[in-house]
Amino acid sequence: MNANPNEIPITDNHIHVDPVNGYGPVKTAELFYNAGGRTMIIPNKPSDPLNNDFNFKKWMDLGIKYVEDINQNTKVRAFSICGVHPGEYSNLLRKGKSFEEAYEIMKKALDYSAYLVNENKTIAIGEIGRPHYMVSEEELKYQNLIMKYGMELAKDIQCPVQLHTETATENEFKEFAFLADEVGLKREKVIKHFSGAYINENENFGLTPSIIANKEIIKKSIKKGNNFLIETDFLDDKTRPGAVLGPKTVPKRTLDFIKKGILTEEDAFQIHDVNVLKVYNLDCII
Repeated sequence: MNANPNEIPITDNHIHVDPVNGYGPVKTAELFYNAGGRTMIIPNKPSDPLNNDFNFKKWMDLGIKYVEDINQNTKVRAFSICGVHPGEYSNLLRKGKSFEEAYEIMKKALDYSAYLVNENKTIAIGEIGRPHYMVSEEELKYQNLIMKYGMELAKDIQCPVQLHTETATENEFKEFAFLADEVGLKREKVIKHFSGAYINENENFGLTPSIIANKEIIKKSIKKGNNFLIETDFLDDKTRPGAVLGPKTVPKRTLDFIKKGILTEEDAFQIHDVNVLKVYNLDCII
């Protein structure tokens, strides 16, 4: 393959946009594009529990609108994914909902996520999962039920899910793989957002790792193979500039690693094009 690296559809698999607290969709996309990026996978932002705004439908619809803004006003190709972050369940409990009441609210929100996939407005359910912080045993039980429900919906409509969980080791990958088996969802359709370098199947048990675009993690991952996606988890929050990683990171690191011989062009196409198309059931991304 003798492709020009500039033609690689470099994809950030998990990047947020926020017109209220950050650069917003168009500016973020322009920063990404000017660094060499071409495709953004964008989860909706969480609700606003401080103002008791748990209208999850509104926040998903806003996420879709931001993606439309990017597609209409920039050269970036953006795709929406919609879901309810596990932190939303914790917030509902803090606001006085019972475990069961909060569970039913989360299920209804996920039903709407599935509806959006069926309407071809989004390409996956996510981010869903369980908290990266300590919770009670009772809350964890319900968080796992919510994650399972999201996977069941994904199986029914044949779409992928993006998981937000605690830092995952091989044990967690195995647990999530068995959960996917239980509901009948293909393992490869379970994307572990914010993953470490768990690239081999005996490490990830057939799930799709979306590795954080840390230099060392990319280097460690590519030594094992190219069956992964790359993300920044950019928050687009001006009070936390560059958190988690900045919007330029994925394209800059990809192109720099190609130049240095750490990544081949073939590897880059596999990661940013072939893997993305396969996991999200897409025909093309640019």
